[in-house]
Amino acid sequence: MNEIVLPLPDDFHAHLRQGEPMRGYVKDLVKEFGRAIVMPNTVPPMTSAKAIADYKQQILEAARETAPNFEPLMTFKLNPNYTEQDLKDMMAVGVVAGKYYPAGVTTNSQDGVSDFESVFPVIAMMERLGLVLCVHGEEPGAFCLERESKFIARVECLAQKFPKLKIVFEHLSTAAAVEAVKRLSANVAATITVHHLMMTLDDIVGDALRPHHFCKPLPKLPTDRMALREAAFSGNPKFFLGTDSAPHAKEKKECCCGAAGVYSAPVALPILVQEFERGNALDKLADFVGSFGADFYGIPRTTKTMKLVKEPWTVPENVNGVVPLAAGQILDWKISEV
Repeated sequence: MNEIVLPLPDDFHAHLRQGEPMRGYVKDLVKEFGRAIVMPNTVPPMTSAKAIADYKQQILEAARETAPNFEPLMTFKLNPNYTEQDLKDMMAVGVVAGKYYPAGVTTNSQDGVSDFESVFPVIAMMERLGLVLCVHGEEPGAFCLERESKFIARVECLAQKFPKLKIVFEHLSTAAAVEAVKRLSANVAATITVHHLMMTLDDIVGDALRPHHFCKPLPKLPTDRMALREAAFSGNPKFFLGTDSAPHAKEKKECCCGAAGVYSAPVALPILVQEFERGNALDKLADFVGSFGADFYGIPRTTKTMKLVKEPWTVPENVNGVVPLAAGQILDWKISEV
């Protein structure tokens, strides 16, 4: 096969940051995706309809020249203080989900949830209104390689207590979480990133320290990566793409306290085609990037398409001041300019 046509992909987990750098990050994203769930862990965080509406407008302005039909799907940062009217006001400006960040587990999450049950009243409102709950599934204070597996019990609790709530267990990194999503009700789904399909902990701290591969949750064992690949390649509609593309300037990664995040937006689709081809699962890729997520969120499937061709190219070492995933590597597939 020398070319493949896919539905114009959706990214159900993307970070776009703020200010002038955001413009470049948006342009990278919209070259590969028609819609994206935009994460709310900005500074200050996205916690009001006005802030979210302003942020959405900034994203649309940044996307206009490259992809005028790009659709940002907005989120708010979960805390215990919302009223039902707050949620309705945010929905009116394009919010489709709320994001649960446990306190301190990732970038700009110091103000995250520290008391699990304190947010139950807001989650109950979300359930009534049809909002999706996106969960960063890591348990604060647990050993770094066990944080996701320790958090599974909280996802199980949420699924049991709020049976009509749609829950997305984001950026899975363990076989245990894959199995949990499989056995939980149809209202629980999961996103899988490009980098977790590719990497294990060896790719961060194996033969050398590779700061641009450092992310939360950490890639883990080969058996965990195998479980993620099997889930992504299986055609199970509970699993779909969320890149968790998270740009940090090069100097913020190559320092004594490097930021967590992998910048995959510039290369996500070429790498996915390559990985699905190697897994003999190219026939499953269209649903993974263009159907299952839209179905779970209850939004229409895209009618637009994207073509990729089998043509080797070298990933740049730097994109908008960020070292991208697979920097300097030769990839087999590229997005067609036609």
